[in-house]
Amino acid sequence: MNEQRLSERLERVAAHVPAGARLADIGSDHGYLLVALMTRGAIAAAVAGEVALTPFHAAQRTVRENGLCQRIAVRLANGLAAIEPEDRISAISLCGMGGETIRDILDRDKSRLTGEERLILQPNGGEQPLRQWLMDNGYRILHEEVLRENRFNYEIIVAERTGPVRYSTQELYFGPLQLQERSPAFLAKWQRLLRLKQRPLSHLDQARRTVAEQKMQGLSQQVRWISEMLAQGRETPKG
Repeated sequence: MNEQRLSERLERVAAHVPAGARLADIGSDHGYLLVALMTRGAIAAAVAGEVALTPFHAAQRTVRENGLCQRIAVRLANGLAAIEPEDRISAISLCGMGGETIRDILDRDKSRLTGEERLILQPNGGEQPLRQWLMDNGYRILHEEVLRENRFNYEIIVAERTGPVRYSTQELYFGPLQLQERSPAFLAKWQRLLRLKQRPLSHLDQARRTVAEQKMQGLSQQVRWISEMLAQGRETPKG
């Protein structure tokens, strides 16, 4: 992967950045996403935010080597502190972090959000608490998808603030749109997770000695939800 050829994961993220957006990529790593989009003429302006020195310098180098220093600002900052009002950011991407980390960044830096930005989020796990935050803060999920790359499952969640929205507990767990669409990648992800979650339950007596009862109950509930979700649509209509 480089600034000319993005990974499939980042290409899917790029596909949800509105044309002509002013994009802030928080946790930009090498800055490949922003450089690729700017080189393609897909965005109008960009900010790369990094909290650690090594990826900050890597992003600076990528931007400089592609002659984009006047169009992409690379800033050493924590979370959304990389964004200034004069940037007039219209889209924010946060990719490759845990869902709880993305949630914490958004929650801590809420004052830097105007509510007009599109959020393009690619959590590495922790999708449920991230969806909970989006719902609690009036963000509607416009698109979500699962993709598998290098033996890992990735989810992409796209949201915009629209006002009050309510999702059920299971919609927060699986993703409201993914529950409807039930794509092959989504079903394959949950089939794999079901097998993993069933393992401790298959040795219940031993598990009870090593795992707190409350955690076991939660695991049992998740196994039941996943099993019921996967069973939907399997029945062949009679007739």
